[in-house]
Amino acid sequence: MDLAALASCTRCPLAQTRQRVVIGSGPRHATLMIVGEAPGATEDAGGEPFIGRSGQLLFRLLNEEAGLSRDQCFVTNVVKCRPPANRVPRRGEIRACRPWLDEQLAEVSPRVLLALGATAAANLFATTAPMGEVHGVIHELAGRRGLATYHPAAALRGGPRVLALVREDLRRVRALLEAT
Repeated sequence: MDLAALASCTRCPLAQTRQRVVIGSGPRHATLMIVGEAPGATEDAGGEPFIGRSGQLLFRLLNEEAGLSRDQCFVTNVVKCRPPANRVPRRGEIRACRPWLDEQLAEVSPRVLLALGATAAANLFATTAPMGEVHGVIHELAGRRGLATYHPAAALRGGPRVLALVREDLRRVRALLEAT
């Protein structure tokens, strides 16, 4: 992957409003790849995905339920630049960024994928089902198995019920990793 080209990408209008491209982080051959929707303000400023409150919750839960730490996972987003006011990325922005995600998938070649939230699930697993129906369901993508769960921001807002669902889904991730 041409990291210099990605870091200076101008394929979509998000390049005009971002502070930096949030490429992704983690080992290049991680067994688990986590894909979110888009960087938030903290990530745009810090240059790494999931470093704010949502990320802290995600990696605490991932450690508790799947026995994994952040440095064992490759973490990225569907789009690499923050949409203004944290809005959902538009189709054209997602389309413009998809080749970068495809390159990351090919390079990291994870055994298991975890999509965080409906936007990531729709783009990884080609589903239009709402998160309440798609979370925890095993999907296939190019010979890899994966599942979607609620975005950790939804768990922060949604309280104990959503948090319990995320925990359950992360236990499924652990089972997938152990089975592959």
